Amino acid sequence: MLHARRTLVKSGPELWAEVSDPASLGSHLGAFGPIRITRTADGSLVEWEGERAAGRLELASAGFGTRVVLEAQAATVAPAPPGADVPTAAAEVAPEPEPATRPGFWARLVWRRPPPRPAPGGPPPATAAPAARVPVLSDDEVMRVLESTLEALGSARRRPFANS
Repeated sequence: MLHARRTLVKSGPELWAEVSDPASLGSHLGAFGPIRITRTADGSLVEWEGERAAGRLELASAGFGTRVVLEAQAATVAPAPPGADVPTAAAEVAPEPEPATRPGFWARLVWRRPPPRPAPGGPPPATAAPAARVPVLSDDEVMRVLESTLEALGSARRRPFANS
């Protein structure tokens, strides 16, 4: 589990409003995929998980600000054992639904090749590679996301004493 901590000059309730909202937290931790909040506690703890990582965020009062501790652990993908049957993409890909409206001018100009038709009595052609797995993030990439999240949380959203 990787840790990043910083004391931010913002109030606890102000930070809590930002980190307890799934959309707002997801905008900060977008590099980990779609974020889902799994648990919150007492206005000071948020546990979350995404496609590429999972972690927690803790808030605590500290003098003139709020101490924020952000922890994350990258997801690991186990390699397929040798000789395992890897499903083909042709079996996994769902057909695209027909558009309900007529495509726009530029979309009609693009030439599209129809998908190949299987030979009568034969197996369907293998046109695509196996589905790609979610890439695993390195520790450096995870730390970069955590540091940028703390930087974004600590930055001012508006200028104080502004007329607008």
